[in-house]
Amino acid sequence: MDAKNVTLTPLGGMGQIGMNCMVMETDDSMVLIDCGLMFPEDTLFGIDVVIPQFDYIIEHKDKLKGIILTHGHEDHIGALPWLLQHLSAPVFGSEFTLALLESKLLERDLLDNAEMHVVEGHDRIALGDFTVTFFPVCHSIVGGFGLGIESPAGRIVHTGDFKIDRYPLNGVATDLDGFRHFAEEGDISLLLSDSTNVERDGFALTEREIKNSLHDIMEDHEGRILVTLFSSHIQRMQEVFELAEKFGRKVAANGRSLVRNIELARRLGYLRFKESTYISLDDLPAYEDSEVLLLVTGSQGEPLASLSRIASGEHRQLSIHEGDLVLMSSSFIPGNILAITKVINNLYRLGAEVLYERVQAIHASGHAHVEELKIMLETIQPKFFVPVHGEYRHLVKHSRLAVECGVAPERSFVLENGDPITLLGEGGVRLEEAVQVNQILVDGKGVGDVGQTVLKERQLLGGEGMVIVTLVVDDETGEIIVGPDISSKGFVFEQQFSHLLEDAKCIVLDIFENIPPGETDRLKERIRSSLRRFFRRVIERDPVVVPLVMSV
Repeated sequence: MDAKNVTLTPLGGMGQIGMNCMVMETDDSMVLIDCGLMFPEDTLFGIDVVIPQFDYIIEHKDKLKGIILTHGHEDHIGALPWLLQHLSAPVFGSEFTLALLESKLLERDLLDNAEMHVVEGHDRIALGDFTVTFFPVCHSIVGGFGLGIESPAGRIVHTGDFKIDRYPLNGVATDLDGFRHFAEEGDISLLLSDSTNVERDGFALTEREIKNSLHDIMEDHEGRILVTLFSSHIQRMQEVFELAEKFGRKVAANGRSLVRNIELARRLGYLRFKESTYISLDDLPAYEDSEVLLLVTGSQGEPLASLSRIASGEHRQLSIHEGDLVLMSSSFIPGNILAITKVINNLYRLGAEVLYERVQAIHASGHAHVEELKIMLETIQPKFFVPVHGEYRHLVKHSRLAVECGVAPERSFVLENGDPITLLGEGGVRLEEAVQVNQILVDGKGVGDVGQTVLKERQLLGGEGMVIVTLVVDDETGEIIVGPDISSKGFVFEQQFSHLLEDAKCIVLDIFENIPPGETDRLKERIRSSLRRFFRRVIERDPVVVPLVMSV
């Protein structure tokens, strides 16, 4: 690499929503922008989270100058505990972002591996060959930043996750003037911009509009109100607390992440409300339904979250009252829609009324719509453009939008994870050979030990079930002492299909008679293959067959 060249390599976040992680480096310096995780798809049976492959960072950790966090969402900070098991590094982010990270690292005893540096808007820090300026942006979490990066190959802007709120509440706005001033000080070589909502025309709803909508709903409702939202959306919580106080309601919260973030945001000054407004669940019986507002987790239909347990009648302290109003002040994340609609239907069965984004303006996305993306492009006027943070179609459409806004078609690039792009010191770019960036699956304490073979077995178990054949053989005589016993899990109802399992026992006995004593491995393989053929032919199912042959 030439001393004046800068290479950016996305390890995650390209062609997907989640796992945002990008390496930016020169010969002597490396900076990591975000380090997020992704929640598993339905096909990843038993997997807890998905994280980027960190091999490249670990191999070059000696030149890692710092980790920059644009904001505190899980898809931007959630994978850091796994990376910091292998290295120590200074970490830069807002006060709220680092507070969220600190709790994660404390749980894993990794706090000493992160040298925390709180930054504020317009702070400028030097990290080896890079100098980074932090610009406040409006998003669905407080303490979000876009980045202005001065590098040997020119200026780079990374928007982070942002939207342009035209009527911001409490001064939470995207600092377009700061971005514009940074761009005017020197030509911008490269813009990396959030692509999530490129398919949505116009502007995103503003928080002021959401608050007005919530105001009208609460003003007209006389019964109890339950609000579920993302537990990191502190600004929305502030709106809820303000409206609760205006209409004389007490607020109680339930859900570990929600309660933790309320306490954290209040301690840092991001949440402000009267001491008497916030009550515990134990205090609820002292108040009429018209005096209560509940904040609960479960906006995505998570089975163990508060709202799901309330909707299924399994919550220990809370239940639905006739006339309750449930406000789902959050978007429906793809993949969670079935779970969310199940919760909504259960709430209606119990007598509640439910309002959500599709039927009422009670949620605004934290990501820019098309007109806002255009404003960012026109503000920065980059020479080169790379869309980030989106599924592949989002990246393609955002790349086309950049061309419409004046970026030359040959200078707008759609990258995927592992596709490095190098800014050349003389002013051009070069696409590098792709590097390997496998997704690492985390299952409990196992990191990367679940691969395609294990997943395929789990899919078979989930789809077809399992049949276990138990056989105990006398080692001296070669005769069967116990068995064959056949049991199944997730395959058939054994009482109804007992004849099928009896036929399977006969097949096992026939196989046993034709295999010489002592050839246990051959016996197991024949039992496995013969029973699978039998079940496919008779019942058109293909269970996992596990032969257990023991010699005594």
